Amino acid sequence: MTAVGERYAVRVMVTPVWEQVPVQVDENTTVAQLKHEALRAALKTTAGEEGFVVKFRGASVLDESITLGQLRAGPNAPFIVLPARRQPVR
Repeated sequence: MTAVGERYAVRVMVTPVWEQVPVQVDENTTVAQLKHEALRAALKTTAGEEGFVVKFRGASVLDESITLGQLRAGPNAPFIVLPARRQPVR
């Protein structure tokens, strides 16, 4: 486990652009903050942020106020940010 307040990187795949971005976090970072930073890095905007969900270890994180420390997400942990509604295949 990391020391209190120590920052580390996690990997976030943002599926609308299929880009994996590193996000600097600490154990007090919330899932909502992680999603915000990942969308800003990958899409260059956070507009429509509420239309995205975060997955960790295959499950949707329903409570975005939970911290990464509570999820036990350590350095290099993988997350996925994807649209809440399924996108039609073209």
